[in-house]
Amino acid sequence: METYTWYDIFIEELYKKYPKKSDLIQSLMDLLFIEREAVYRRLRQDVLFTVHEIAKISSAWNISLDAIIGVNSRQIPFQMRQMHYLEPSQDDINFLWQVVDGIRLIKDFPDTEFMDICNKLPRQILAGYVNLNRFYLFKWMYQYFNDKDTLQYSTIRISDEMAQLTIDYYDAIKYVPHSNFIFDRRLFEILVSDIQYFHSIQMITDEEKELIKKDLYHLLDYLLDVAENGCYPESKCKVNLYISELNIDTNYSYTFSKAANICFVHVFEKYNIYTLDKMIVADFKMWMQLKIRSSIHISVVDKRNRIEYFTKQRQIVDKL
Repeated sequence: METYTWYDIFIEELYKKYPKKSDLIQSLMDLLFIEREAVYRRLRQDVLFTVHEIAKISSAWNISLDAIIGVNSRQIPFQMRQMHYLEPSQDDINFLWQVVDGIRLIKDFPDTEFMDICNKLPRQILAGYVNLNRFYLFKWMYQYFNDKDTLQYSTIRISDEMAQLTIDYYDAIKYVPHSNFIFDRRLFEILVSDIQYFHSIQMITDEEKELIKKDLYHLLDYLLDVAENGCYPESKCKVNLYISELNIDTNYSYTFSKAANICFVHVFEKYNIYTLDKMIVADFKMWMQLKIRSSIHISVVDKRNRIEYFTKQRQIVDKL
């Protein structure tokens, strides 16, 4: 009987990055500066990748060797995915398509559960609103890149492929069987304050501000619909909305099902630190669900708090 080794898993990870063999071979040739036949021999395991080559591939393609080898060192293997959303590499594009395909897959498992605790609009919701999504990209560029002096909201350009990815992601996420969102009570207040700041320093024009404001109204109408019915209107998949009574310091999320277990900490606006470790995902799920104890459930049952919350958020947006 053949032995299934960590090296076999490593080869599988390479094919996950580039499912098409010709693309994988060319990418390995470019990365390692070796001939095509040398790549074929390594993929067939006639010759093994050297330690230096494995380290170089793992670093360049964001592959966790700890997770593959299964080192039991009491250290949880977390990975950070860095991505330039306005100028993504082909590897970034491939990764995002894998995310969309993965969401489409897990929707077929009725036990799948998603939860997001957030102090800013989560991507699952943000992706459906072009001007709001563009604002978050603009803010990300302003905070973490060096061309602040010349940056304007109007200069943010999203490629056709990234725009399609965003649409497909937004459509796919609606079919996750169970979704839970806990919003920071001041989420919309902070967002409006940020928009007002950029408008005050003339990085956002009056016309652009009005477009963002229009998106905010549409979003609030949509969230009210979701809260009243307890589900996405497009798919009827269950959604619970909560408002946290305590401040939330960043966005956290997990996806849990028989098909996939993963948790994320969202950092620097657009980056993710994540792990697939089953034990930490289970703990993460428990910690996040405890947050419900200090939150108000505004979906379906609590009409008074639901109306009060959405009325207040519209008043906040009115100030733009």
